[in-house]
Amino acid sequence: MQLVKASVIGSRGTPYEVGLDLGYQLKTSPLYGFHLERRKKSRNSYATEMSEVRDLFLQYDPSLWEEINGFAEGIGWTLEETVHEYSGYQADWPVSGCSALAKDGIYVRNYDFHPKTYEGRLLLTQAEGAYSSIGFSGRGIGRIDGLNEEGLALGFHFVNRMNPGKGLICTTLARIVLDTCSTTEEAVALLRELPHRQSFNYSIHDRKGKSAVVEASPRGVQSYESDLSLVCANHFQSRALLGENRFHIMESKERLDHLNEMMKSPITLNEGFESFHHEESRIFKKEYAQWNGTIHTVAFDCRTLTAIVGLGGGSRGVTLDFSKWLKGERLRIKKIVGRFPTTETFHFMEREKEPGRSSD
Repeated sequence: MQLVKASVIGSRGTPYEVGLDLGYQLKTSPLYGFHLERRKKSRNSYATEMSEVRDLFLQYDPSLWEEINGFAEGIGWTLEETVHEYSGYQADWPVSGCSALAKDGIYVRNYDFHPKTYEGRLLLTQAEGAYSSIGFSGRGIGRIDGLNEEGLALGFHFVNRMNPGKGLICTTLARIVLDTCSTTEEAVALLRELPHRQSFNYSIHDRKGKSAVVEASPRGVQSYESDLSLVCANHFQSRALLGENRFHIMESKERLDHLNEMMKSPITLNEGFESFHHEESRIFKKEYAQWNGTIHTVAFDCRTLTAIVGLGGGSRGVTLDFSKWLKGERLRIKKIVGRFPTTETFHFMEREKEPGRSSD
């Protein structure tokens, strides 16, 4: 078993100040060296037009544009280099898994991926001009999943990488939704409008108990909603998008059937977390070398803004009261510890060096 420690980082201020802080923290962390290596490849992998990214951000999430300007200063890169690497515009996102369940104000999700890309940073941000949120970072400024101050929870689920289009990757799309939407209806409408680089499901739940799954590809967007509950895995179900699915989706269908069985019983925040996080659960994945191992579990109570977070599998999980942090309470938890049944490398753990300053 491999012991892994992720950082819990809080940042408040103007969007520029938050970006500056988080960029600096990234540069002074072990993860930065891995990002430098990735940068060598991404320079030649895709092109990004600065004016297109700026216009897109200014239209949909102006505060995020300010943040990425601060982020550039924090890591010491030019704005052009930072936008190309971290904005998520025209970039790629590898294969991944992920399962989610949403019911009665509770949203639970497993993030299944490869350890080497994981950033190991649970971020709490409170910036002017955007909804505050808690969530794991992806591609620097993006979010893998999260909950915002309005009680809106969201995560994404890989479907395929076929025929990518001109647009934003999943982590940036998730971040824009958390920044700007307060309800499931708003999130669905926004995801229908934003340009999608690749094909993903987006599972959404809000404090009123409204759920939705948005099936999005560069060639079209479908959605289905519920006032009760929803589950989500890694394939499209809408007839119009069935052709977007990968050839082998049997495992995803079986996981979805199991999730639907779980929905038949009442669920609490703790029960939801434990059912996803336990290593013997049919939801928990162990194929880390195949980009399909469970990295973290999050359980959000959209009504109370309480989160339970766990790394790996089988731990008790860490409970964070996001509502108290929003009111000014300092973070008492700085690390989340988990054990993983794999020897695959977590790049953010390679050197024993703590992140730099914190402005929580």
